[in-house]
Amino acid sequence: MPLIIVGVLLVYALPIVNPPLITTPNSDFPNVLFTVTVYAIVAVGLNIVTGYAGLLDLGYVGFYATGAYVVGLLTAYHAAWPFLLVLPVAMLVTLVTGVLLGAPTLRVRGDYLAIVTMGFGELIRITIRNTEWLGGTAGIKAIPSPQSIGAPDGLFQIPHLHWEGLNPLIDLDRSTKFLVFGVLDATPYFWLALTALIIVILIERLVKNSRVGRMWEATREDEDAAEIMGVPTFKFKLLAFASGAFIGGLAGALFAAKSGYINPISFPANLSILFVAAVVIGGSGNRWGAIIGAVIVAYLPERFRELEDWRLLFFGAALVIIVSFRPQGLFPAYNSRRARRAARQAARDAREEAPVV
Repeated sequence: MPLIIVGVLLVYALPIVNPPLITTPNSDFPNVLFTVTVYAIVAVGLNIVTGYAGLLDLGYVGFYATGAYVVGLLTAYHAAWPFLLVLPVAMLVTLVTGVLLGAPTLRVRGDYLAIVTMGFGELIRITIRNTEWLGGTAGIKAIPSPQSIGAPDGLFQIPHLHWEGLNPLIDLDRSTKFLVFGVLDATPYFWLALTALIIVILIERLVKNSRVGRMWEATREDEDAAEIMGVPTFKFKLLAFASGAFIGGLAGALFAAKSGYINPISFPANLSILFVAAVVIGGSGNRWGAIIGAVIVAYLPERFRELEDWRLLFFGAALVIIVSFRPQGLFPAYNSRRARRAARQAARDAREEAPVV
């Protein structure tokens, strides 16, 4: 436990320390960290749907957009509610959206479910674009930041470090105002998103280790066999879909509060593919693998931004290599590793028992 606490504190300190090998020279490092953390939240939510329950969701961006637009509508466009009040509303609305989508569609399986969910993501974007009440093509601007504490100077200020080679020096010209959410410094937003991610991981871990998690696993491995054994598979698939939507709404709400401006272009269909890629690359069914996958797809393109257009080519090639040589993901779930070990052991036993000709 002490090592875990130290590790978490080090992650919180990343935008302050600016490690020379990790920082992004051509992008604002705290802003990149915020994006990576939001992607990690999305990956945890999508891992519940895809990794635990075995449901291929190619329209997850629809839940992400729903959470963002609820924040935009209730804080700027139609009302002026505070962010902390709107946040649970956005998550609840997204959960209801997940139930409304899942109830009629989760009775189909496999490719058909993927097609339906992909259509849902596009339906959300097109509806927003053609509905003036939702901001239309112009989007929603001037979304207020979360409420600051001790503004304008914060409760205290934390100076950043800058590096000359491997020598850390205190940068007195740059500091972060603690819990002051402004435009120029994304560090408080990163801390907020990281805190949300930690809470999501703790709750998700409790659910995964409960009876619900076992029912998800049974449904994923063999839905027909689970039905025969008395598992109400539709109920638990709907619960997984709603839980994933709930977490996706949280990520979208944080994105809207940080960006201050959203429009339909902010939520393209290929974003859903990127979310699925994060889960698959990291290891479907493994929460830590999904988080690492999110770090890969969100961080690497920014880390190598100096390569300009070539960075996307290298990034795509890296994804192809990973999927080709590690189709189960970089960090597959424990049951997948156990199944592969059992298969290898069975193959060895069969070779040893085979008669010698």
